[in-house]
Amino acid sequence: MEDRSQHTRLNPMLLGKLERPALKWLAAKTPAWVSPDFLTVIGFLGSVVVFVGYVFTNRHPAFLWLASLGFIINWLGDSLDGTVARYRNIERPKYGFFVDHTVDALDEMLVFLGLGLSPYVDFSLAILTLLGYMLMTVLAYITTIVSGVFRIAYISLGPTEMRVIAILCNTIIYFIGNPSVKLPIIGVVGLYNIFVGCIAALLFGGYIVIMFLKAAELSRIDEKKKP
Repeated sequence: MEDRSQHTRLNPMLLGKLERPALKWLAAKTPAWVSPDFLTVIGFLGSVVVFVGYVFTNRHPAFLWLASLGFIINWLGDSLDGTVARYRNIERPKYGFFVDHTVDALDEMLVFLGLGLSPYVDFSLAILTLLGYMLMTVLAYITTIVSGVFRIAYISLGPTEMRVIAILCNTIIYFIGNPSVKLPIIGVVGLYNIFVGCIAALLFGGYIVIMFLKAAELSRIDEKKKP
């Protein structure tokens, strides 16, 4: 069987030009006792903080700041673990790919569950958005299998951009509240529901478009290989 652990990483993220040098700098400054596995745990704990922050917004909106702090902690651990492994030349491609992305799935679940249990986003919408995110994740993994290219972001939006959007939403909602907006057909909807709904629409729409485009590309490749 072909070894898919040796894939090419494609990272066209909008913030990539800022993030990559920052991560390399942080990797060089990371103490020797801080291992990639330790950073993976830190990233997971960040998502737990996000979950707790959102749930406790039922008590006070100030816990939105805790959720935003959790996103920063999650970014630090999730983004830095692989960078540190590459910087120290201690990569374990199969192990690293497996652990990183199975933990990512838990992170995503905690974030969207927290949102759904907050007073700002309908639980059903949060779960729908989680499904959309998971579909895009599955698409990325299947593409890695069939083409050997692991694409971290589509339409320039990756995990880092999603975290930034979430922090911006938290900040806006904290300062102006969660005002309701009357939309045609849908009716009265809270502002945070609109934010999350737009993300869900983007995820599902992106999945359908990219799926068909990738299928057409792979079909052309297979046709060229025919004798």
